Amino acid sequence: MAPNRNVELKARDADPEKTLAAALAHGAEDQGVLTQRDTYFSAREGRLKLREERRGDGPWSAFLIDYSRADDPQARTSAYHLVDVPDPGALKVALDASLGTTVVVEKFRRLLLWQDVRIHLDEVDGLGTFVELEAVAPAESDLSGEHRRVAELRQVLDIADEDVEATGYASLLLASGAATDRMVSLARVAMDRAYAPYSNFHVGVALRDETGALHSGANVENGAFPQGACAEASAIGALVAAGGHRIEEAVVMADTELIVPCGGCRQRLSEFAGKDTKIHLAGPEGVRRTVTLADLLPYAFDLEEAQS
Repeated sequence: MAPNRNVELKARDADPEKTLAAALAHGAEDQGVLTQRDTYFSAREGRLKLREERRGDGPWSAFLIDYSRADDPQARTSAYHLVDVPDPGALKVALDASLGTTVVVEKFRRLLLWQDVRIHLDEVDGLGTFVELEAVAPAESDLSGEHRRVAELRQVLDIADEDVEATGYASLLLASGAATDRMVSLARVAMDRAYAPYSNFHVGVALRDETGALHSGANVENGAFPQGACAEASAIGALVAAGGHRIEEAVVMADTELIVPCGGCRQRLSEFAGKDTKIHLAGPEGVRRTVTLADLLPYAFDLEEAQS
């Protein structure tokens, strides 16, 4: 089945009342307030969330959303599938057990409709207030009309370039540390499963990629010692195999006084992470110290720099 599509734009909104008035003056129809809870799971491809919502004091409904969308600071296309969920509690338990929950986004959403565009005035727990434009596209659309209507509303609502958010609410919460506890748990499980019969030194690593998905790896030793793999290398391999491109956060764990990645693994991390990427150095009980990649590797080798 072909996915549904829409064109989206999200921006921070310092004055929701002004935005509401401008939207209504432009002909938008107020549909009331929704309470929404989005639970994100660590999908191997794209993004996966369970949305539970209700209008006012009405009954809760739920649906599973599988979607893919680029993180761009402009209107972007989202392709998605929706599945009605009659028993969200049971599904949440099953998905958490099999995939793992990465983050939960809770918000109040005032919904307005203008032509085929949904205008969302959102108050998001832990993040603040936002306006989101979502033009739903019919199957035969080339998306030019949807982009045009989003552009028109952006002008009407006076959305400035500096207010546009390239990422979604989940990514913003994850960047503030919402997934760190879950990553610690993943690193602990990986550490316990490490194959280290020669050194008996078990290491687990968990990584968060640019979509919010979490990946883990353990060290795997070999009787021919150079053929062994560090936990960082195993986790990076899992991230790449799942379609990830960037490391946004990492946890490195071992049951020692203070674990730090070896020199080679610092370079491995630098291939996918930025200088400011947080690296949590952890023991079995949790994070002991948080540093940046630049702290660990201030002069990383850069092939492009070396060739220039």
